[in-house]
Formats: sequence, C-alpha cells, structure tokens
Amino acid sequence: MSGECERCGSASTSVALTSSVALGPTPPARAATPGQDPTGILRVALIGNPNTGKTTLFNRLCGLRHKTSNFPGTTQEARVGEVRVRGSDPASLLSSDVSIHLIDLPGIYSLQLDQSEAEVCREVLAGNLSPRGELLGAPDAVCVVVDAANLLRNLPLVGEVLAQRLPTVVAINMIDLARRHGVRIDLRAMQEHLGCRVMLVSARSGEGIDALPACVSSATIANRTPPGDREALEAWADNVHAACVIHGQAVSAETPSAQPARASSPVASARASQFTDRLDAVLTHRLWGGVIFAVVMALLFLVIFKIARYPMDWIDSIFSVLGAWVRDLMPPGVLRDLLSEGVVKGIGATVIFVPQICLLFFLISLLEDTGYLARAAFVMDRLLRPFGLPGHSFVPLLGSHACALPGIMATRAIPDRRDRLATILVAPFMTCSARIPVYVLVTTILFRDRPAMAALAFVGCYVVGILAGLFSALIARRTILRGASRPMVLELPTYKLPSVRTALLTTYDRGLLFMKNAGTNILAICVVLWWLGAFPRVGAPDAAVELRERVAQLSTAQLAVGSDPARAGDRDAMAVQMVDLAAEADRLEASHAKAESFAGRLGRVIEPVFRPLGYDWQLCVGVVTSFAAREVFVSTMAVMVTGSEDAEDQTVVEQIQTAKRSDGVTNIFTPATSWSLLVFYVLAMQCLPTLVVTAKEAGGVRWAVLQLAWMSGLAYLAAWGVHALVLAVNGS
Repeated sequence: MSGECERCGSASTSVALTSSVALGPTPPARAATPGQDPTGILRVALIGNPNTGKTTLFNRLCGLRHKTSNFPGTTQEARVGEVRVRGSDPASLLSSDVSIHLIDLPGIYSLQLDQSEAEVCREVLAGNLSPRGELLGAPDAVCVVVDAANLLRNLPLVGEVLAQRLPTVVAINMIDLARRHGVRIDLRAMQEHLGCRVMLVSARSGEGIDALPACVSSATIANRTPPGDREALEAWADNVHAACVIHGQAVSAETPSAQPARASSPVASARASQFTDRLDAVLTHRLWGGVIFAVVMALLFLVIFKIARYPMDWIDSIFSVLGAWVRDLMPPGVLRDLLSEGVVKGIGATVIFVPQICLLFFLISLLEDTGYLARAAFVMDRLLRPFGLPGHSFVPLLGSHACALPGIMATRAIPDRRDRLATILVAPFMTCSARIPVYVLVTTILFRDRPAMAALAFVGCYVVGILAGLFSALIARRTILRGASRPMVLELPTYKLPSVRTALLTTYDRGLLFMKNAGTNILAICVVLWWLGAFPRVGAPDAAVELRERVAQLSTAQLAVGSDPARAGDRDAMAVQMVDLAAEADRLEASHAKAESFAGRLGRVIEPVFRPLGYDWQLCVGVVTSFAAREVFVSTMAVMVTGSEDAEDQTVVEQIQTAKRSDGVTNIFTPATSWSLLVFYVLAMQCLPTLVVTAKEAGGVRWAVLQLAWMSGLAYLAAWGVHALVLAVNGS
C-alpha cells in the first residue's frame, strides 16, 4: 500500500441519520464536584475521527474563548476553550455554575494506532499529559464526536473510549444533513447499547448545542464495556449500528425493534451517493482532476496576491505615517531613531504579514469545509509522492509562494511527522512575494529593453525554486528523514457548504498565534538589524561638507539679492541650485553612513567569502540586511548607490545599473554577477523570521539551523557555478 492512495468514505454518502425521537432516559448524574482539579473546573476531552465536524463543534461551543499552543514535547496542536454551565439549568442537574475547560484532541481513527496523534490522545485520557504540561490526572469527562453520516465507521472509536472507563457522552454531529436522506436513529436503543448519554447535535446550525455542555457536566461512566479485541469491537459496532439506525421514512421512530439491513438505503440517499461518486470521478481523475486543481489553486494564489496587497499597502502606509509622527514629535536623538526606525518599522514588518496569513487560512478553511481539500490532496499525492512528500504538502507549498511563514504554519495539517518536517524544510524554496523586488531589479539589469526575456527569466526563477524544493525533499527523505512514508489513506468527506463562522474563527486563531509566537521574534530581529545599519554614528564626508558650505554661500547670496524684481530669475536659479546641492549632500551622507555602519563593516569582512560569486562589499551589505526581509536588498542598494530609498524611481534604478565598485571602473552589476545574484536569491535562506517559525513548528532550533545551512550552502554553490559559467561564455 506504500505510495498509494486509498479512497475511503463511500459509506459517507450511503448512510444518513435523522432524529425525530424523544431523548431516552437520562443516565444517573455524576456529582457536581469536579474530579481531580482543586480549582472547581471540569476538564472535558473532545475526541473524534477526522471529518466529524469536531473543530466546528469546538468553535461553536467556545467561540473566541480558547487558547492555542502545542502539547508539551510534541508538535500536535492543543486547543483549550472555556464553556460555562449555569447551575439553574434543569438539564444540568447541578446546584452551582460550572466552568468546563474543553480540550480539543487531534482527530484519530483509533487509540491503538502507532501515530503521534493517537499517542497524544492516549496520554491525555490516561492523565499523563495536559496542554499546559501539568499532570492533572484523567479528564473529568469525554465527549466523543461522531458523524451522523458515518456512524458505523465512528463507532469503533466510541467503543475504545468507553473502555477507558471515563464519564462519556456521545455527540452525533451533522444530524441536520442526515435528516434529508430520511434515515433515523433510535436514541433510546443507542443509549441502551452504549450505556451512556447520546446527544443529537448540529455544529453548523446550532441544534442541540445549548444542551450539550450541561449533558457533559453530568456525564457518568458507561454501564457497559465494549470488547477489547479489535475484531470483536468492530462486530460490536456493527450490531449497535444495525440495532439503532432505521432506514427509510416508512419505519416509525417508536419501533426500535425494527432492525433492517444496513445495505438498504432510501432512494434519495442512493441518488446522492451516485452524484457524489460521479463528482469524485471527475475531481480525482488523473487528467481532469489535475486541471481543476490547478485552476482552483491558481485562483487561490491570485486572491492571496491581489487581495492581500491592499491591506498590506494600508499597513505599510499607516506605519510610515506613524514613524513620521514619532520623528516629528520627539527631539532628535538615538531614542527617536530607535522608536521610529527600529520599533515602529519592526512592528510594521511583523503586522504586514498578517493579511496574507489570515487570507490563506480563511480560504483553506473554506476549501476544507466543502470537502474539496481531501480530493485535492488525493490528486497531488501522485505528483509529490516520488519526491517523498504527500499530497497534503501541496497547500503549504502553494501558500509559501505568498509567504513562507503561513506556508510553514499550514504544515500542521500533514499527519506524518517526517513528511511534515520535510515540507517545512523545503517550503522557503518556493518564491515568496519578498523575492519579487529582487527579481524585478536583477532581470531589468540583465535584459534592459527586452521585457520578454526578462519575463522568461522571472518565470524561470519560480521553476528553479520549485525544482530545488522537490529534490531537496527527496534528499531529506532518503537521509535524515529516512523511513517508510505513511500511506495516505484518505477518507473523502461529504460535500457541504462551508461554514464562514468556522473559517473566521480559524483565521483569527492562526493570526493571533502568528503574532504571539513569531511577531515578538521578528520585532527583535528588525531592531537588531536596524542597530547594525544605524551605528556607529559617523560625521559627514568631506564632499558633503563642501556641498553644505556651498548651500550656505548661495543662501547668503540670495539674501544679498533681496527682493529686487529685476533679480527674480537669479533668485529662482539659486533656489533650485540650493535644493539640488542639499539633496546631493543628503545622498552622500546616507551612503557614507551606511558604508561606515556595522552592517557596512560586516560587508567588508565577509567580502572575501562572496568574492568568488562576483560580489563586492556593497553587494555583501545588501546580502546581510536581507536577513530581515529579502525585499530590503533593493532599498539597501538604492541607499548605498544613490542615498535614496526610493528604488521604484526610474532614475534611481538607472543609477544602480551603472553604479561602480570601489575601483571606480568596474560595474557592481556585471552580467556574471547579476546571474549569480539572481540564482543566489532564488535558493538562499535570507529570512530570519522564517527561521524563527521553522524552529517553532519543527520542534527545535536544530531544524532551523539545518534549513539555513542547506539552503545557504546550495545557493552559494549554485551561484558560484553560474558565475563561472557566464564568465566562461561572456567573459564578464
């Protein structure tokens, strides 16, 4: 089965449930006093198979009252939300208000699987692990979420949880979708077979949600224990399903003795199943499935680039105005420069990523909720599997074309740890939006007045990055991440309209998590790099001093002319000359300050290392400052060459193209150097924020160090080879 995808889930369209029966007798209530938690808080574990709507249910219950982190010692996500149950509610059988801390466990198919997700669930249920790393004992209750359309598949996990002998409630979710197919569930029979309370809910519509927390707070230990053997457990689940599910509208809810065969499906359900199968045949087709997937992902890609650009521009403008306001408000000095250039710009550099991150996760959440994302993973698995990556990796890699930060964060959806690590390591190879200004500058220099060739080289950068990422993943999976890949067994969920509420809550959750985990590190990095570029403070160069003196002389001459109307032309000419001289003095001072800063000195120190690539110390300064963000390279070169940060000005670009090295003869951007620089920026890891997120998501700094070493080493060797090749062909 290795390397192959199995399509599971035909039952998801053939069996559906509805409820028009009254609730059966309520099992005896548990005491209201919490179990092992001395704080008076009930800890409830929320568990279920993937695609049961567990996350939607969690969001419906908790809303924004939850926190997200990782289970200690793992990369598995821990979400803990708070739900309050009023003691006055008759359904709760409680004498006082109770606060429930709901722990959203990873989706699993069985507690017995040898997977990190199953291990986390086992440890939490056993009381050996909590999201905060505290040993608080077993949870006070467990809520098992099952899908009304896949009850037979979900019941074995219910049996495994009941065998843990914890107070348990079974929440049968998506019951509203099941009713449409005319199949009912006998709640009384279900509760008798399971020995615990069963609730019919719909996380999407809110049906039954209000009563669920009270039911969980009064949960009891099941009075029946399912068999422990796996085959016996499946047979038990089969019997429970046959006894409780009633197919067809003709069967009355009050006749629980009727036990028709599972294979009997109503006509509506059969038609829905046939439609789903035909749709799946197209969406997972080797040819048409790939074409449809390419169109969907292209639209996703376009939306992320086009729509996110507007809030990113607004954020950039807001922080530019804020920085100017700080400069105007405070007296000149180091503190003013630190706040305006370091802190304000650093916060702006952090917040500017948020629109892309939020938009990416919002769209992914919508696609996942429709059921299409599972089909897309199935299609892409055929392409990525030869390189050691599963189909789940495609969405993170696609997102990395906008920004590697949300792409790496999206790898949490990859179930296998080795696959997840491989995807994290190669995600920065994808051409992110920060590289685009560098590509534009260098391709313009290489192909002046040849836009078609420049566009071809531009596209080639994307292709080279993708190929480098795929082959790096292949190498990683055969060396440091060696091991058999987990076969991608896919359950294709039913198609349904996405929940905008769930998507918005997921977006909020991811955006807040990014700001908390990566934002502070990005701010610190930006401040440090500002300090390297701003200190030590040096005096103005002699040429700038002379220009200032010339401006002063012209000012004196202008005063001497006075307001004589006959000398108006002279006054205007002197005014224009003063402005030009002052601008040139500013340019010389900015360029000199950057050259004499710690960053400039560091550029001279590392120049021998990059000399084989054709870089002089000025290019080395650009490479160093690019670690804050790659797009900084363009503005750094503009300051180094022209003293102006406006790299979009055509005059500034022309000056960069013709800028000379320290010898005053050789251009900084020769053809060989330009090609070398282009390849280097395609492959190099020059984004410290990405390294911070890699360390967070991969589970250790060593993975970030490995990523930096591999990408930088590969970029250096490739750039050196390209430089040597162009020199051999063109001689320059």
